[in-house]
Order: sequence, then C-alpha cells, then structure tokens
Amino acid sequence: MVKAAAGDVAAGDPQARIVTIPNAISVARLAGVPVFLWLVLGPRSEAGDWWAVALLIAAGLSDWLDGKIARALNQQSRLGQVLDPAADRLYIAATVIALAIRGIIPWWLVGLLAAREVVLGVVLLVLRRHGYGPLQVSFAGKTATLALLYAFPLLFLGSHTASYSEIARIAGWAFAIWGSGLYWLAALLYVEQARHLVREDRAELGDRAPAEIPREDPGHRGLGHEGPGVSPGKAQSQGIQGPPGQASRGDPGGDREAGQR
Repeated sequence: MVKAAAGDVAAGDPQARIVTIPNAISVARLAGVPVFLWLVLGPRSEAGDWWAVALLIAAGLSDWLDGKIARALNQQSRLGQVLDPAADRLYIAATVIALAIRGIIPWWLVGLLAAREVVLGVVLLVLRRHGYGPLQVSFAGKTATLALLYAFPLLFLGSHTASYSEIARIAGWAFAIWGSGLYWLAALLYVEQARHLVREDRAELGDRAPAEIPREDPGHRGLGHEGPGVSPGKAQSQGIQGPPGQASRGDPGGDREAGQR
C-alpha cells in the first residue's frame, strides 16, 4: 500500500519522488560524515588520515555521480535538491572543525566559512517571507565546494612528517584560499539575486495596490454622516474620514501605504 501511494505521488508530481538512486547516494554520503569525524579525531594516525582522505574523495565523486544519474535517468526531485547541498555543507563543516581541532588550520578560517552560512541562512529566511524557495546552486558555489573538498585532504596529508608533506600543504592552502574566496563570491551572488527578487516583488505589489483602491462616488453618503453627499476633495478638506481601512484617492497616507506593500 505504501509503495502504491508513493507511486501515485510520483506519477502526479515527479519532483515529489523520495526513493531514487541519486537520493540514496546522497543519504549514503550523509552517513559517511560521522565515520569521517571518527577517523580524523579518533585514531589521529597516518592510517586514519588516509582512510579519511579516501572517504572525502568518495564523497566528492558521489557528489558528481548523483547529479549525473539524476539528469540521465530524469530522477530530479525536491528532496534531492535539499539532500545534495546539505551533504556538501556537512562535509565542509565537519572537515574544517576537525582540521581546527587538530591545529592544522586556524579557527578564524572556521569563523569565515561559518559566517557565510549565517548570511545565506538570513537570505533564505527573507526569501521564504516573500514566498520564494532556496535559490539554485550557482557555478561559483559548486566550484568553491570542489576547491574546498580538494583542499581538505591535502591539508590532512600536509600535516604528516613525510616526503610529500610540503607539496601537499602548499597545494592544500592554495585550494583553501581560492575555495574560501569563491565561497564568499557565491554568497554575494545569492544575496544579489535575492535582493533583485524581493525588489521585483515589492514593485509588483506597489503597481497592483492602486488598482485595488475603490473609487468613491461623489454622491455617496459617508458612514454616519447625515445630509447631502460630500466629494472626496471636500471630505479631505473638512477632515471627514471614510470607512476604516479605506484610503481615499487624495489621502497621502493611503498612497504611502499602498506604495509600501
């Protein structure tokens, strides 16, 4: 019965599918995060670091693979759009924290990357207030993620006392610097896109608001006012108020309120 219900949902809205190959790959990638943390912070040995590096490489390959499969088999879904970036961010967060605990990178770099996530969180809240969902991942954002995923394994290997350590450390810091810069560039692009959407939304509401304000009939009697009808201009000059919530055409407060909506 559950399978039949899932099939009906998928047939009605393919984006609502849950059980897909790309989603299974993303879940497996998420399950690898605690394993990675144990390998890095548990044994704290060269062997453990090599296993952690192998897990990071597998996570990076699976990130490319699930997108490829989703496009090839037409298995894109809303759940996949959430799981994929969530797995990327969790691996980045877990790795930078582990590197900082091990003393391989400074804590200010952790704060720099964390501040970027806070900015995007605020942008997402603003978009949801205006009825928009998360923005699509940009090319700069994907490139930044890949650069950081290259940087972290190299920084782990650069902390060893071996012949390859110096080269790995230099290459790792190069990827870390470029990845952090692109990470913030992608965030600024997201902020600009969100600002553009919010501005368009406000402009659309501002254009639509005057059309929704009812025109008053000059011969219409005001509520609670005995005697002949009063024109809008005369009502404004005499301080006569209309029904609550109804702005007259000459009321500057009404126009200002309509422009702000």
